[in-house]
Amino acid sequence: MTLHPAGGDPHRFGTDAFYASLGRAFVAMCAVVPFLFLIEALDQGLALGLDVAAGIIPMRIEGLDGVFFSAFLHHGFDHLYSNSIPLILLGTFVLAAGTRRFLWSTLIIILVSGLGVWFTGAPNSVVVGASGVIFGYLGILLTRGIVERSWWNFAVVLLVGLLYGWQLLGILPTDERISWQGHLFGLLGGVVAAILFRRRRPESYDPYHPGSTLTLP
Repeated sequence: MTLHPAGGDPHRFGTDAFYASLGRAFVAMCAVVPFLFLIEALDQGLALGLDVAAGIIPMRIEGLDGVFFSAFLHHGFDHLYSNSIPLILLGTFVLAAGTRRFLWSTLIIILVSGLGVWFTGAPNSVVVGASGVIFGYLGILLTRGIVERSWWNFAVVLLVGLLYGWQLLGILPTDERISWQGHLFGLLGGVVAAILFRRRRPESYDPYHPGSTLTLP
């Protein structure tokens, strides 16, 4: 059985669906960032000290809960500003492939990145920030281009490489103020998520290719 769009030009259907999915993903990611700014504003305005109280403290039990919370916290607005644009852009491409896939992938990235920092991070440091998630999204997009072999994923990989390929240097210990461990394990978490949630479909089907078909048994 072969599935086509009901009526109309299948090529146009595919193109319209692609742009609609990308547009919705962009709007959703743009809504996430103000939420992070609200957290930072409350943290600073009320002197809550969340970036210390809920950050990851390597190899200390009291810092283990930071694995779940640290990605939503930042050391000031400058730190958050620097993460905002790559989070929106890379997150948009990841989310466009499906909401459930995106949420599970993000959870895996947070866990792998956070636990990696907790086990290997610098002693007596407190680690917060969304950069581990950003590197995870980068890992997803790069890996999808290999394991899913679709023209769309290869195009995304090329674009991501041109815009953010230099950020891969962030997995190296070049600055003691930056948690390269979070970047490295975030990237690895993205690779794991991309492999676990890869699309298992016939090669003739490309969910982003206008006019492509899905063959069902």
